[in-house]
Formats: sequence, structure tokens, C-alpha cells
Amino acid sequence: MKLSRVSRILKIMTALQSGQNNRVDNLAEMHSLSRRTIFRDLKQLKEIGIPYSYDAEAGAYSIDPSFFLPPANLNREEAMSLFLLAHKLKNYITMPFKKAILLAAMKLENNLPVKIRHYCNDVLQNIFVRPEPQVKIDSLDKIFAQLLEAVLKKRVVTISYYFPCEKRIIAINLSPYHLLYNNPTWYVVGRSSIDKKVHPFKLSRIKELSMLDKCFANEENFDIGDYLGRAWSMVPEGRLYHVKLRFLPEVAYDVAEVEWHSTQTVTFDRDGSAIVEFRVDGLNEITWWILSYGDKVEVLAPRVLRRKVLGIALKVVKSIPQ
Repeated sequence: MKLSRVSRILKIMTALQSGQNNRVDNLAEMHSLSRRTIFRDLKQLKEIGIPYSYDAEAGAYSIDPSFFLPPANLNREEAMSLFLLAHKLKNYITMPFKKAILLAAMKLENNLPVKIRHYCNDVLQNIFVRPEPQVKIDSLDKIFAQLLEAVLKKRVVTISYYFPCEKRIIAINLSPYHLLYNNPTWYVVGRSSIDKKVHPFKLSRIKELSMLDKCFANEENFDIGDYLGRAWSMVPEGRLYHVKLRFLPEVAYDVAEVEWHSTQTVTFDRDGSAIVEFRVDGLNEITWWILSYGDKVEVLAPRVLRRKVLGIALKVVKSIPQ
């Protein structure tokens, strides 16, 4: 929803909560809008769950004054941070319950002092966040809510999970331990009935989910941080490697200014290139990251990683028609 429309809807909400005679014609005249726009905004209010009512006898709309929260004691930086998330960043990452986020922000904004509200509107008008690619998850809100309930209640779930390599859907009984966001998608981490091991499962590949009337044992020793360990991203492989890379000057600073891994160290050479080193668990995930830099990176160590990257590069060359 555009910020100008959000501001307009907030004004209509304020009017509906005021207890005045809020006929459509009055609202249109008050805000210099058409009747059609008023009806469209009323429909938007209904879609995000704001319970306004229509008095047929009076021909007027209203909102129960008790619906909104009391004024929040937020300063302008606190308020701006929340609205930045609700109005801008919610489209930057794959977020469940986006309508609820917007509704919560509108509740807060409706109760802010006028000066802070105007400040937030002015700030957001001058901020643009370019969305990055995201994994589309059908029924994200429903799947996320079901898994969250199962995690909290320690209930086993049955999932119909699509394995792309095998090109088939397999039913798995899963003991879900954690929900985990790893850009650009959500995972559930839990113990699988197939091999009795803990794995991450993408929510986007869950085709069906049902909660069983069965609880799983509380694994108090399981820690998501320990599980991920020093994996480059999501999947530890059980062996640590000292990875040493040389990035050419064209990309060296761009690479160095980002903390890609907790073990990262960077040393710049006089020519502007950078030696970047990591201690990572497994090589599969970091290999694809290295390849994304093409000929701007050289693998110095370990030798097994050099061979791995070279092998993939040669396959790419062979696949190109001559």
C-alpha cells in the first residue's frame, strides 16, 4: 500500500472513530475525495481487519472507540523504526502476517501525537527500499501459524514435502524445533522420521501439513546456534575447512565491507586486492557463493575447494554451444 493511501486511510479511520456523522458524502467532502475512493478505502479497512460498522438508519459508519490501543509513549525515532518495518521493509523480506503488521502500525500511528506522525510520514516519503528476490510461499500465514503452534506445544506434524532432486513428494513425520529465516526464505528445523536426524525444511516446499495428536520429547540440549555451528549458511557437513580466497581490486572492498561469516578475516594487499579467510563447516554452500564472483576471485586454499570450483567451471564451459 502506498504511503499516500496509508495516510488517507488513517484520516478516514480517525473520522470514523470520532463519533461524528460519518456518511460517505461527508467523508468525501471532508477529505476532498470521491465517493468511489471512500468506498474503496472502506473495503481496504475491512480487508485488514478493522471492525467498522454501518448504521443503516443514520446512513453512517463508525469504529468502536475501544478497538484501538491507548496512545503509545514512543519518541519519533522509535515510531519511525516501527513504520519503516511496516510500510517499507515488510516487502523486503518474506514476512508472515503482513496484514497484521500493517494493522498494528496503523493502530499505533492513529494514536501518535500529530508532530511525531507528520515526522514519520515525511521520513518515509524520502526512503526507498528496493526489494530483493524472495521465495514465494503459498499460504505462508497458515503454514507459519501451524508450525509455530506445533513448536510451542511440542507436537509432531506430518508434512508432504517436495524433494526437487527426486521430483516427488514424500510424507514425513516431523518434530519441529525452530522456525528459521535465512534470506530469502523461511525454514523449519526439526527431526525427520525418515532418518531420525535433524534437518532444515523449506516452508515453500511443504505442500500439506497436519498436526498429529502426538507430542515429541523435549530436547533441552538442542540449540539452533550449535546446530548451525560454522556452516556457511544452513547445512553443516561435519568437517571444518580453512578457506582462503583472493578477491581482485574491482570487488575487494565490496566483499570486505560485508561480514559473510563469524570467522571472517580480511587483509588488503598494496594492489587493492583482498585476502579473505574463513573457518567453515563444509564446502558445498560456500562453493556457490565463490562462483558468483566469477573471474574476480581466486581460491588459494584448501586444495579440495580449488578442484571443486574448477570442476564446476569446466562443466559450465563444456555446456556452452561452440
